Amino acid sequence: MCQRCDFTIHAAQHHFGWDNSFTPVLRTEPGKRIEFVCNDASAGQLGPSSTVADVATLDFSRINPVNGPVYIEGAEPGDVLKVTIESFAPSGFGWTANIPGFGLLADQFTDPALKLWSYDANELAPAAFSDTARVPLKPFAGTIGVALAEPGLHSIVPPRRVGGNMDIRDLAAGTTLYLPIEVPGALFSIGDTHAAQGDGEVCGTAIESPMTVVAQLDLIKQTPLATPRFTTPGPVTRHLDGAGYEATTGIGPDLMTGARDAVSRMIDLLSAQHALSAMEAYLLCSVAGDLRISCVVDRPNWLVSFYFPRIIFA
Repeated sequence: MCQRCDFTIHAAQHHFGWDNSFTPVLRTEPGKRIEFVCNDASAGQLGPSSTVADVATLDFSRINPVNGPVYIEGAEPGDVLKVTIESFAPSGFGWTANIPGFGLLADQFTDPALKLWSYDANELAPAAFSDTARVPLKPFAGTIGVALAEPGLHSIVPPRRVGGNMDIRDLAAGTTLYLPIEVPGALFSIGDTHAAQGDGEVCGTAIESPMTVVAQLDLIKQTPLATPRFTTPGPVTRHLDGAGYEATTGIGPDLMTGARDAVSRMIDLLSAQHALSAMEAYLLCSVAGDLRISCVVDRPNWLVSFYFPRIIFA
């Protein structure tokens, strides 16, 4: 338990999707430090004893539970919610899955797959993927946001102008996130915690892991903000940089096609260099590799690169 926190939002105090009619689980003044005990992205459907058969039977109406919502007294449309992400207390368990029909290369990887992870929750030493591959960890919250002005229930899956399922790896401890407020009270929620993820989350999942998050919620009055922005406390890839990178590219007039090509070529490279199956390489790319737009000015072709950290196999 967080001794410095003003409130705790427990694991059972979660919801699915975004709806500005949801009843707040907490009403609080700005400036309070809150502990959120977050579930994993499957809401407990996948656990340490799960098998690949469980992936095929996932109930998508229970995907990405988020703790909340929290009503911030005095918050009004046009204000900004300042979220200072203070700490993560990981659980030591996680999973990565290929879910049929989901992910950047869903047409190429049509079968379900499941990797269960066990990692040191205290030391956060790199987690073993196999006898030869270990993934450095960097806990963060994949889904974090406030309610939309539009009434009704909105899917949790896509990111939105008020945040949501952004899956930004750098929303880690020490980062300050700013969210535009569209409804009275803001109605803040957080969840979908990850132990590690590459930029792009290309197979659709990271190391999905339940954990406890501490964040402080502050209010900035009447400051126009079109979409979320954030500030990091320092460099963001030191956990991956130590041995350099392998990089592949996709080049052409369509950025999405370029992204798919860059990832496909990395899968081929990893499979050839490290005797991995294509599925194993795909999962590793999702939890550790980074998609980057390298060039968008030299028309008619754009260039996308996929960086894979060599430290995984060091």
